[in-house]
Amino acid sequence: MTKKKTNAAVETAESAKSNKKKIKAASVAVGVGSAAIVAALLYANRRKKSGKPKAD
Repeated sequence: MTKKKTNAAVETAESAKSNKKKIKAASVAVGVGSAAIVAALLYANRRKKSGKPKAD
């Protein structure tokens, strides 16, 4: 009976390690995606420099 409890504890610990790795990978993916979105918005919103003033 003790062996089953030990095996269950080991499986739980391994599962927790696996979940932490998945969460870390997802966090990195979100960070990279957010940076890409910010870069795209900055690029899209920049004004073109020209010698002529814009007629609004």
